Amino acid sequence: MDMQSDVEIAQQATLKPIVEIAEQLGIKRDAIELYGDFKAKINVNKIPDYEERPEGKLILVTAMTPTPAGEGKTTVTVGLGDALNRIGIKTAIAIREPSLGPVFGIKGGAAGGGHAQVVPMEDINLHFTGDFHAIGAANNLLAAMLDNHIHQGNELGIDPRKITWKRAVDMNDRQLRYIVSGLNGKANGFPREDGFQITVASEIMAILCLAQDLQDLKERLNKIIVAYTYDDKPVTAGDLKAHGAMAALLKDAIKPNLVQTLEHTPAFIHGGPFANIAHGCNSVIATRLALKFADYVITEAGFGSDLGAEKFFDIKCRMSGLRPNATVIVATIRALKMHGGVPKNELDYGEDLKAIEKGLPNLWKHVENMREVFGVPAVVAINRFPTDTETEIQFVKDKCEELGIPVVPCTVWAHGGAGGEELARKVIGLAEQKERFTFPYELDDPIATKIEKVVQKVYGGKGIELTGKAKKQIKQLEDLGFGNLPVCIAKTQYSFSDDPKKIGRPRDFIVTVRDIYVSAGAGFIVVLTGDILTMPGLPKRPAAEQIDITADGKIIGLF
Repeated sequence: MDMQSDVEIAQQATLKPIVEIAEQLGIKRDAIELYGDFKAKINVNKIPDYEERPEGKLILVTAMTPTPAGEGKTTVTVGLGDALNRIGIKTAIAIREPSLGPVFGIKGGAAGGGHAQVVPMEDINLHFTGDFHAIGAANNLLAAMLDNHIHQGNELGIDPRKITWKRAVDMNDRQLRYIVSGLNGKANGFPREDGFQITVASEIMAILCLAQDLQDLKERLNKIIVAYTYDDKPVTAGDLKAHGAMAALLKDAIKPNLVQTLEHTPAFIHGGPFANIAHGCNSVIATRLALKFADYVITEAGFGSDLGAEKFFDIKCRMSGLRPNATVIVATIRALKMHGGVPKNELDYGEDLKAIEKGLPNLWKHVENMREVFGVPAVVAINRFPTDTETEIQFVKDKCEELGIPVVPCTVWAHGGAGGEELARKVIGLAEQKERFTFPYELDDPIATKIEKVVQKVYGGKGIELTGKAKKQIKQLEDLGFGNLPVCIAKTQYSFSDDPKKIGRPRDFIVTVRDIYVSAGAGFIVVLTGDILTMPGLPKRPAAEQIDITADGKIIGLF
């Protein structure tokens, strides 16, 4: 088996000019804005018949609860897209952009893996086309204008103790979570407690992903609540007259990016990586663009079905009208073993069917979420690792099939699209079934009820506990007229509960809600649970330690 690193495989690939990839879909040169030979942005305003074009079928790739052993959701997404094209189905993929924080932190890259990657992977994993930089600039322009307004006389009566808008940077940096700004005299602003969040947790990231077009983007930016006045009235970006300039900074970022897979499948990469602390889905514009030009579109949402898929359905699908025809739930033998209690450093010690059996209820809950909570047909894709045995694979298949759960092993990491053809055929069959899509809560439910329904139905928990602070925040938001918005719950990705140590399928747990605020521009209420943070930190051995560049400009160490 080929054991080259991901970046080595990617660097040996022969890429087609991106204009040719666009032509495969039927996108004409007028709508293509080139970023070199192999990257482009697509301007949908330059596609004359865009709105009238029919849309293809949408397939969502999600996963079981992630573990440090890795699941390979993006790898399967890419491989499935390649496989569908191999069997004659006009297919595109629509996935999230990698964030610099995790690239240099834990993940070391997020463009798929092995022979199922999007390329040029070095560009995609680093600055790409500058979307995240534009989001950070727009975010921090608003922060600068907010503090400047206070410095220049505070005409709006903003209470500096009630500022909700944070600065943003696309890097994991715990040092910036809590800071004090404006020190050293009157000329340097009004001293106050401040802090940063990672760019992908910015409301502007969610706005970019959920906006229908540039005008909708600007209107959403206008609604962003940045602070409250001394008499508790919300202050918006529109009140500060910042939204026009912010939209100007985002005029190119809103256009979807087009690249290709190793097998030349068109790939739209645009927006929102994190579903544990944010919205975590590919942009509506990119997904819809893909659907306009492909018969099948494979998209993904961050982490497991309790996070990314839930937000995909409850937020993205509600707002856009998109409806998935089928879902793929990615699982690995390694992850099943970890949920069965095997430590990461013992995963390669041989077969352990008892641990797999103990871990299977985690997978089954994710299947239940797709089929029963949201009403979407699902197939389990076992992303095979070289250490998996045939006995282990067959054991999982047998156990799942006893419950009527379709299971397909795939080897896209090792064999590219050829390793996903069986999965592709299964997905086509599922996508032909009649849609019975449902939501776990209604928009007119009280805020606390929405959260509780997600906890009970999607997480499998007993209920919620609201801190005193959270209760006050809910009352304030409902009094201000935001009670009918969907909820975006920030929660650990490592457990159905808010405790990352509760692996497998925990039951009868209570989720503690400690903080709630409205992202009025994005159009949802953010719910912080447990000890989740919107600014992650670096691990003891950051992936950045392995990333380097040679004298001739060749990047090494990405994986």
